Formats: sequence, structure tokens, C-alpha cells
Amino acid sequence: MSSLNKHANSEIDFFAGVNQFFDHASTFTNHPKGLLEQIKACNSVYRFQFPIRRENGFEVIHAWRVEHSHHMMPTKGGIRYSEMVNENEVMALAALMSYKNAIVNVPFGGAKGGIKINPKNYSVAELETITRRYTVELIKKNFIGPGIDVPAPDYGSGEREMSWIADTYLTMNPGHLDALGCVTGKPLSLHGINGRKEATGRGVAIAVRECVNIAEDMKSLGLDAGLAGKKVIVQGLGNVGYHSAKYLTEFGATVVGLCEFEGAIYNPNGLDVEDVVAHRKSTGSILGFPGAKKEFINSSEGLEQECDILVPAALENQITDVNVARINAKIIAEAANGPTTPAAVDYFIKKGGIIIPDMYCNAGGVTVSYFEWLKNLSHVAFGRMDRRYDENANLNLINTLEKLTGTLLDPEQRRLIIKGASELELVNSGLEDTMIRAYHEIRDIKMSDSKIGSLRTAAFIGSINKIAISYMNMGIWP
Repeated sequence: MSSLNKHANSEIDFFAGVNQFFDHASTFTNHPKGLLEQIKACNSVYRFQFPIRRENGFEVIHAWRVEHSHHMMPTKGGIRYSEMVNENEVMALAALMSYKNAIVNVPFGGAKGGIKINPKNYSVAELETITRRYTVELIKKNFIGPGIDVPAPDYGSGEREMSWIADTYLTMNPGHLDALGCVTGKPLSLHGINGRKEATGRGVAIAVRECVNIAEDMKSLGLDAGLAGKKVIVQGLGNVGYHSAKYLTEFGATVVGLCEFEGAIYNPNGLDVEDVVAHRKSTGSILGFPGAKKEFINSSEGLEQECDILVPAALENQITDVNVARINAKIIAEAANGPTTPAAVDYFIKKGGIIIPDMYCNAGGVTVSYFEWLKNLSHVAFGRMDRRYDENANLNLINTLEKLTGTLLDPEQRRLIIKGASELELVNSGLEDTMIRAYHEIRDIKMSDSKIGSLRTAAFIGSINKIAISYMNMGIWP
């Protein structure tokens, strides 16, 4: 029995599941046991409570911030607003952030935060109070700062919450030149960056595209190379799920199924994602969508319909040893964190499927957060210094070539050649390069040893090696 399968018949918590994957991958490395234990452990766990005043009295809010690894500083990771969040989950997510940052070569340690609330049950004013008070608690304990720990959006939070965090940090750190680098995922008006909101979903689509473009790997699944004609089911129509579906469609795939908490819809001929979103906005549910051939009250049944690629973009533990045998996809692209349990991973891989692991697949968000952090520290937008210079240089080149050749370009051709890159184009270019390089780095590790067996194990091996080198360079291990 493999080390990934030893808990198949028992409950396994999220953090233990992450460590199980880690332990399996570490057997393919030669690092000392003590160093591996240091890499695996959460360095700092801050658990705290604070009261807020509501109309019916006071309520105590439970919250966490976990810094998993300080091998690089600052640490980085989102803040989850969910009534289901707990310390174990935050620790697991922080650990995944350490490995994720290493995989895509972003120079951060891993961290994560959680506030145990359902945002829908609070007014905007109450959410602002909770967010600002949470930030104050982090400041008091030195758990936030552009060179210390940099939060970002996660499940249940977004640009609005990040702007409250930034403003609170600025208020308590007057004159701090780099203060806005204390958090990423901010709105553009508060020195956020173009492309951050859609970055995770776009990164998922690029990861899937790279996977299916390798003919050798697709042949083993009985599929043709390329995204054209591939059928996709996406679980979750939040920010990540929506943008994953949007860009996969733009890249040539067909979205045939969508799953949300209220149910699931399916059409083997394809669903128009924008139409589904509009329907849900007007009715409050994806159910009843006119273009669906099938619909399911039990959302999990939507995961089990026929497709080539399944994209779980909701929460952890969605594919387990209970339902994995009913999954009809040949590729699982983990847009969410930890959507597939170790036992389910083992079963799916043995069945011949491919899993694009979460720690790589959804790394687009932290990659673009890194770009935003750099923008905040440099105090200048990408493209501002050189865009017009590039356009003028390109224009001079085109004018010279036209004179030499006697051939004139039409206005559209001139526009495309002359145009300098905008911030969004530079961000998307950097994201695409990062995701492409990281995928092939992971695949090369997998192909180096037939015993490795999966992209997830290969990703863990790569991240363990990088973090170990960082610790060695710090002089902690000889």
C-alpha cells in the first residue's frame, strides 16, 4: 500500500493530508530528517478573538493568522472569511502557500489567515469593523507589513476588504513609505494592479492548456493534444471558477457543466458561461437555466457527469474516496486548495488520470500579487517608464522599413506593431511565462523517475528542494 493510500478508510484532516503528500514526496529527496521537519512545520500560529458591537449586543469573532515558513520574507497568503474556517484549515493553507510560492519561484514564505464568519450575515459596516479590527490585531503582534507578512484576498474576501486593511495599516504607520505593500489584491484606485482579480482563473486556464498541449501525455488518456473540443466541468462560479471557465472557453474548450451550492447544470453540447452568470444574477440560482439539458439539486452529482477536464474551484475535500470512482473526467485541474483527498488522488492516478495539483494550478493569484507588491515597493506602474519610448522606437522602425521597401502597412497593421505594452499586457505576459515555466519544471521532475508517478509529488519534490536550499543558504543546515 502506497503512503498516499494508508488513510483511505479513515477520516483525514486537511493539514494532515498536506503533510501526507509532503512525506511521500520527501522520500524522493536526500535531505536530513530534521530539515524536512523544519520545512513541514508551521513556524507561527496566531489565534485570537475580539468583540464587535451589533444591533443585538456584542459578538466575539474568532480569527487566525498562520506563518508557515520564514525561509523567505515576507510571508504571503490570503485571508479567508468563512464560518467553516478553523485553525487546522488555516495551517494547511499556509503550508500550501509555502510550497506554491516555491513552485512558481516567487520569493515569499507561506502564510494564511482566517476569520470565522459568514460575510452574508453581516452588514458592510460590520464587515469593515471586523476587517479593521483584525488588521489592528495583526499590527499589534507584528503579523503584517510589506517586509513581514503580506495578506491577500481569499474565499469570502476581495478588493474591498484589502482596501480596509491597507487604510488601517497606513493609519497606524504614518509616514511609512512602502505601507501600501502591506497587502495585495487592492483596488486600482489604491495602487492595486491590473489583472489581479482574474489572475488565479487565468492561471488555471494556462495550466490546463499546457497540460493538454503535450501530445505524449494526452495519448495515454486517449485524447488529442490541445484544448479545442475538450469538455470541461467547473465547480464554483466565484471569482476563480468564473474566470477559469471564461479563459478555458477563450482558449478553445467547451464548458459543459457548472456546479454551485444550490445545484448543478449540464449540457454535453456546451453552456454559455456569461448567460449562466446573468441567469443566476437575476434568479439567484443556476438551476432553471434554459440552456441546460440536465440539472441536479445535489451539486456533487454535477461533478460526476461526463467530461474531459474537471475543475473544482470551490473548497477543499470535494473529491474523496466516497465519490472519486464516479468521476468521469480524465484530468482534474485543482483550482481550489485541497479539493482532492489523498485517497482520492491515489485512486485517480492509478486509474490513469492526470491531476494538475492545486499548489501549482491556482498559483496565478500569488504570482500577480507578487507583481503588485513589486509595483508598490517601486512606486511606479509597469509600463509607465518605457511604453511611449517603445511606441516611438517601433514607429521609427516601421517608417524606415516602409521607405526602404516601398510597401505601406494598413492602419491596423501599424497599430499592432507600434503599440507599446500596457500594465495589463505586461502582467498577463509575466503570468503566462511563470505558469508555463513552472509546469514544465514540474513535469520534468515527474519524468525523471517513473516511481514519482504524479505531478503533485513532482511539485512537492521541487518545492521541498528549493526551500531546503534556502535554509542551507541561511546557514541553518550545513
